[in-house]
Amino acid sequence: MPIELLINSSALPARHLARMLLRFGVMTVLSFSLVACSSNQTSREISPTGAPWSTGYASGMLSLTERDRVLIAFGGEYSSSTARSQLDAILARLVAVSDEPGQSYRVTILNSPSPNAFALQSGDVFVTRGLLALADDPSEIAAVMAHELAHITARHASQRSELAQRTNLEAPDATKPVQTLTSSLVASKGEVALASFSRVQELEADMIGVRWMAKAGFDPYGAPRILTMLSRDASLRASIFGESKHKAAMNFLASHPSTPERIAKVLASSKDLGGIPTDENERIRWLNAIDGIIYGDDPAQGLIRGRHFIHPKLGIKFAAPETFVLDNSSSALVGVLPGKPVALRFDRIDARGQTPEQAVQSGWVDGTVLGEVESINSHGLKGATVLAKGQDWQFRLAALAKDGVIYRFIFAAQPLTADLDGLFRQAIGSFDSLTGTEIEQARPLRIRHVIAQQGETAETLSKRMGTIERPYERFLVLNGLDRPALQLGRSYKLIAE
Repeated sequence: MPIELLINSSALPARHLARMLLRFGVMTVLSFSLVACSSNQTSREISPTGAPWSTGYASGMLSLTERDRVLIAFGGEYSSSTARSQLDAILARLVAVSDEPGQSYRVTILNSPSPNAFALQSGDVFVTRGLLALADDPSEIAAVMAHELAHITARHASQRSELAQRTNLEAPDATKPVQTLTSSLVASKGEVALASFSRVQELEADMIGVRWMAKAGFDPYGAPRILTMLSRDASLRASIFGESKHKAAMNFLASHPSTPERIAKVLASSKDLGGIPTDENERIRWLNAIDGIIYGDDPAQGLIRGRHFIHPKLGIKFAAPETFVLDNSSSALVGVLPGKPVALRFDRIDARGQTPEQAVQSGWVDGTVLGEVESINSHGLKGATVLAKGQDWQFRLAALAKDGVIYRFIFAAQPLTADLDGLFRQAIGSFDSLTGTEIEQARPLRIRHVIAQQGETAETLSKRMGTIERPYERFLVLNGLDRPALQLGRSYKLIAE
């Protein structure tokens, strides 16, 4: 969306503004035949350099193999021998009953917290660790994998290839911070967004996948369960960012059939197929396999703890204004003030030898007029800041130099009041180097499973999940629960350090 339209839009929600801020600088363009069904539009993948850059590797991506592009865009391969072993076994069972049992496949876990799964025509099947964390038993992850395999065997990808070949999308010019990206094939926030499959194709893949699940001995009801969990997860994420749950649920996989429709159809198909419920021992083996995997941010990508962001690898930290909600990605850290037209973007840029003063004047936001540049100092780190005013939107820009790199802040608001600008300046002034102790103590959150004891409830167990946003609701979503009552002696997933 052009910056002119954003500036003139008085009703632009903060989350949409945050997405707009993600597009400053060059975005990675991934042009390849990907069979993909993503669960939401929030992810936090690592960039090849280990931290958000606004410029850098778009052109180099084009010379890589399809598999390598996926690995780069989604944080690389995540190593978990136990989870990988489970996935290999599930994949083998599905392929054996598929319409093409002779096809060769390979499964890879991606180091991304966003629930996602997709496959390449080469036979590469990808699942993110975020999806593994959400699945509660083998049948649920089998449902997603079967759906993706069905797209391949039904030749859906080849049916889309002509459209993909017609796509003529080049890397945006780094001098134009906000681009109009109307093509069906773009990557934003390190995500891959493919021209969507048709409604018919999506429903066909669902039906094929459920049929294969039942033939392979999985509980076909795992399909409606995982779709429900993915929808609830998307709703929770959206509500944290100030969007209505109803809106999020109806727009879940917006370019696909609505999730309620898909759930209804796979539920009906599951009833027709019958099937055997997942054995509790199989479920426990699955929970053991994913026990200890990272949940949320990997320290190598930077960690969000409430309104605080720390990056152990780069040795930096800062605190966003109170009540801001932060979200990390391969291109930048973004934040919003839920329900308000206020957002921030933080990244590091290829400044090509510029001083901070020169950097803030280099055209980060089109269609704005810059005020007077002010030199600043944050905990001994030199920088510069300036106000940029558009027709309706105003921006506080700042650049800070550390170890030969310039880190930049872009705050946006409508309007930018003096009080709000004061909060922005405080956040900029909190930018500092991490101490050795802080770096050592920067640990990721991980999935753990515990056995419910007498008297324990969803509320008491959720209180053990530390700094997670909305821990009680997260606990219910993570365990596929509609009510707080727990089953004595049953294992449940927690998020803990």
